[in-house]
Amino acid sequence: MSAEQCELPPRTRVLHLAQPVEGGVARVVTDLVRAQRADGLDVHLACPSGGTLGEQAARQGAFVHEWYAGRAPGPALRAETAGLRRVIDAVRPDLLHLHSAKAGLAARLAVRGALPTVFQPHAWSFEAAGGPVGAFARHWERYGARWADRLLCVSEAERRTGEQAGVRGEFAVLPNGVDLTAFRPEGGRYAYGDGAPLVVCVGRLCRQKGQDVLLRAWPAVREAVPGARLVLVGDGPDEAALRQQAGAGVEFAGAARDCARWYRAADLVVLPSRWEGMALAPLEAMACGRALVLTDTGGARESLPRAALAYSLVPPEAPGALTAALTHLLRTPALRAELAAAGLAHVRAHHDVRRTARAVSALYGGLLARTPRTTPPGPRGTAAGTRPPRESMTS
Repeated sequence: MSAEQCELPPRTRVLHLAQPVEGGVARVVTDLVRAQRADGLDVHLACPSGGTLGEQAARQGAFVHEWYAGRAPGPALRAETAGLRRVIDAVRPDLLHLHSAKAGLAARLAVRGALPTVFQPHAWSFEAAGGPVGAFARHWERYGARWADRLLCVSEAERRTGEQAGVRGEFAVLPNGVDLTAFRPEGGRYAYGDGAPLVVCVGRLCRQKGQDVLLRAWPAVREAVPGARLVLVGDGPDEAALRQQAGAGVEFAGAARDCARWYRAADLVVLPSRWEGMALAPLEAMACGRALVLTDTGGARESLPRAALAYSLVPPEAPGALTAALTHLLRTPALRAELAAAGLAHVRAHHDVRRTARAVSALYGGLLARTPRTTPPGPRGTAAGTRPPRESMTS
């Protein structure tokens, strides 16, 4: 058995650190927490309050530590890093798993390689910004990689993006998975309207997700498919601007705790992102038995069955191509059904979250076999292996 395949020691203590606390990152972390608790790991999470992540992780049995941190870097970074260091000192984990850019920045500055560390970018920070901010983010990711034992990507495309930006380190690629008990064709759905064709887009309302491009494409879709309706599910910083841009046949549903009901209600699901690692929404939609259209960014091509590539992928920021793909699939229900069946089989075979969680645990085991702890887990003043008292769980 190689180091990368080593089993985890019993009661291994893992500390997940996350910011943001909603959307795809929150679902990925929650699914990992659920699977790791079921496997007997001692799972902790440090994250800001608000959003859905802390509450959901606590329900799955994680010890949740409040970490005061904004979403973007700024003048508060020093205090945020110090707060995170206090949490790490209290928990004394065997291994850190850092989720997204902000947690990756603060935690690597706090620990600087002193503990086995996995950094998962959930799409690289430098993709989100240009100019000096993007250049700084790229420089930091190159520098900070020295303090990550693994750079965990969800697609080969995400790994290539990092390498092409000059990020050097030991990469691992583990595709995203979804909870197939929650996302399935059977189950409740929103009874929506009078049976007119319904397109659903689930995602944070922000530049990354490209709803502005979709809204530019939508009038031509409505002209080709009279009565078609578009529902944007989610909230975010661009909501006001998108509401101003939206025309006829567009509705805003706000954030939803149960996105599966929206997928099942849809005739077609769309995600017009500008960049991604490997988005969860397309995997969730396929698990609910729905055909989809998405932009050819990040791991999109890797997330689809081969049969869907010719029909479901369009270039990013191309409203005309988006219009053509949506119109074609809305007009051909037999093709939609064929693609939906292929997508469902593909997700069940390759993107079950239990498979992903097992692979993550194997990666942890390999790191701990290579970089064993020199001190036992447990906060100062407690016996090794004892959980921290609840009163110590807020920094």
